[in-house]
Amino acid sequence: MPPSFLHFCDPESYLFKLVQRLMTNLLWGLTAFLAVTGDFMGYNGGVRGVGAQYLLGLGIADITGPVVETNMMGYADLDQTDTGLHMRQFSRAFIVADSSKPANRVVLINSDIGMADSVLRQKIVAQLSSQFPGVYTNQNVAFVGTHSHAGVGGFLANLLPQVTSLGYVPQSANAIISGTVRAVVKAHSSIAPGRLSVGNSTVLDGNINRSPAAYLANPAAERARYQHDTDRDISVLKFDDASGKARGFMSFYPVHGTSLYGNNTLVSTDNKGMAAYLYEASIEPNAMPGNNSFVAGFVQSNVGDTSPNTLGAFCEAPGQPFDGQPCNFNTSTCGESAAGCHGRGPGFRISDFESNRIIGEKQFFGARDVMQGTRRSAVSGGVKGVHTYLNMAFHSFQLPNGTTVQTCPPALGFSFAGGTSDWPGAFDFTQGTDTSDPRNPFWDIVKGVLTPQPNEEQRKCQEPKPVLLNTGYAKTPYDWSPGTVDIQMLKVGNFVILVVPGELTTMAGRRMREALRAELINSGLLGRDAYVVVAGPGNTYGHYITTKEEYSVQRYEGASTLYGQYTLDAYIEKFSSLIPYLSDTVPAAPPSDPAPPNQESSYISLQTGVAFDAAGIGRSYGALLTDVVTGVAHRAGSTIFAVFVGANPRNNLRLGGTFLSVERLVNDQWQPYRSDSHPSTIYRWKRESTILGTSSVNISWTIESGTPAGSYRLAYFGDSKPLIGSISSFSGRSSIFNVA
Repeated sequence: MPPSFLHFCDPESYLFKLVQRLMTNLLWGLTAFLAVTGDFMGYNGGVRGVGAQYLLGLGIADITGPVVETNMMGYADLDQTDTGLHMRQFSRAFIVADSSKPANRVVLINSDIGMADSVLRQKIVAQLSSQFPGVYTNQNVAFVGTHSHAGVGGFLANLLPQVTSLGYVPQSANAIISGTVRAVVKAHSSIAPGRLSVGNSTVLDGNINRSPAAYLANPAAERARYQHDTDRDISVLKFDDASGKARGFMSFYPVHGTSLYGNNTLVSTDNKGMAAYLYEASIEPNAMPGNNSFVAGFVQSNVGDTSPNTLGAFCEAPGQPFDGQPCNFNTSTCGESAAGCHGRGPGFRISDFESNRIIGEKQFFGARDVMQGTRRSAVSGGVKGVHTYLNMAFHSFQLPNGTTVQTCPPALGFSFAGGTSDWPGAFDFTQGTDTSDPRNPFWDIVKGVLTPQPNEEQRKCQEPKPVLLNTGYAKTPYDWSPGTVDIQMLKVGNFVILVVPGELTTMAGRRMREALRAELINSGLLGRDAYVVVAGPGNTYGHYITTKEEYSVQRYEGASTLYGQYTLDAYIEKFSSLIPYLSDTVPAAPPSDPAPPNQESSYISLQTGVAFDAAGIGRSYGALLTDVVTGVAHRAGSTIFAVFVGANPRNNLRLGGTFLSVERLVNDQWQPYRSDSHPSTIYRWKRESTILGTSSVNISWTIESGTPAGSYRLAYFGDSKPLIGSISSFSGRSSIFNVA
């Protein structure tokens, strides 16, 4: 420092004290000015520093259920039974507590599953409450799914989503519950002082609207306010430690977890799980997935009408004149049938896995722009979570204009069975069915066999939806659809998360965010820097939530809006009613309808257990059936595989472990280099003989660019079940091969 400055920098100097006082007054004035006039949503400055106002905890744990012989969750396709593993599913937990009042805390759990469920959440909260009495409760624990359609199914509580999984699958549900609790426990054990900041970036070409005909039904003036027919912004809440080092983040961006089609039978996490893997691996490249300390949360947002198949929907009908042509705009059909209409992802000419990687990578880059940039604002203020249950059966309330309206018991329309261009439905159903057209009389008869015919009150309540499945009145052997949903809000300073029990469409999400942000400001609870995001499908899976205008079109999303045309308005009204309870001065929990009943004692579970395994005559478990190719130098892009004598992986899910390892020789020691959680590896299981109990396992690894040259081998880890006796573990290894 130049000598001429020494006297100025002396703390006892009069000049120093004068300038210090002037600067202090200036900073206080500037802070007050920003608090009064700054609109957070449009703030473009750098991060404003605050002290470690929060206590932050982050954790991750494995929740992967049975990866074979179990129906997958998302497409409701009986034929989509899993045959192996591409990437393990994880729950990621984020805890924020007020450092001055640590009892004021919230937990958001982001899970690589299709959707959250009330019963799962109740069990998670119960276990956490048992371990941490009075700390984690029904009010402050939120549970959301990334909406991957490639995960293990059978975990939802209601009958309708259990049909294709042959009922409830306890092994699947228990994996999610136990793994999620472990993630929260890990987050709890990592709690330390830290800071939060928030910003947003744009993710272009990461999603498209798969129901543009329905979107166009919204008022032209409203649509004109937005550049796109899907939300393209990614919002990122950054978690820093007290020194400013990043520990992780939660991001919010809407895109369906349908990059992997319904013909995929490998358990995976789809594009959001891929984005999380890419980010976590970029920070800790040597950590095995699930053992990382930096936690990247890619939370689903108003996902309802979004698709990752960004090239559009086209007809796949070889020999037909419309083959290769765009699907019908209004009905997503090809020659009056929905069966051949398929969306195309950006890497469709290569594989669905390439499309999945590309869409995941786009979200990764969007989050990284915010995390590494300076266009974030500090989050400050108190912490609180509120939760209530809402019975949606004929729930009566007033619209802002004073009109009294009501929601309905759940029901699904004809277009629900038509599916979407992400994976079409079956039979003769199409989207956007004109409600004035006569439908197939066969289905008018059959629908009354599956569920009760709607009475006049239900029919009028659900108009203009023509009811196909009247699930709200179907109670045998237990509820087909949820009649009661969870409503929850988490407040972290000026950042508010709406945990929504369903899939909001683009415009429905915009209306909800804007309405709740305005109410938060008008109530005086928050200022103009209020930042509101949507997370879901969370806590309950209440299917879709459209605008009233979109509901009238009755495409898939409208037909899947269970509770009628005023569903969105009911949610906005109920969320608004929770705002006073977010105040630190209101300790009471909000009033609530009764929780949905626990019907577990009535659950149907038709999946049979593993009877027994056998290696086969003259063979042993883990023995090689097909060895890797040796004697040549393998390079990046090559796929190495080996086939082993196997056993059913349902014997041991190996939660927190792995079914395979790519081992690398380093200093004469074999070290794990890749696991079954890496996207470059695939674990495939095949039943060779049901009668003999034999099976095989194919393990493959596609060598990534940048893989160090050297010696490698493939390892397989399994568990066999004898006809009589206990399950025992075993392993097998391939020959050594070289990577150039």
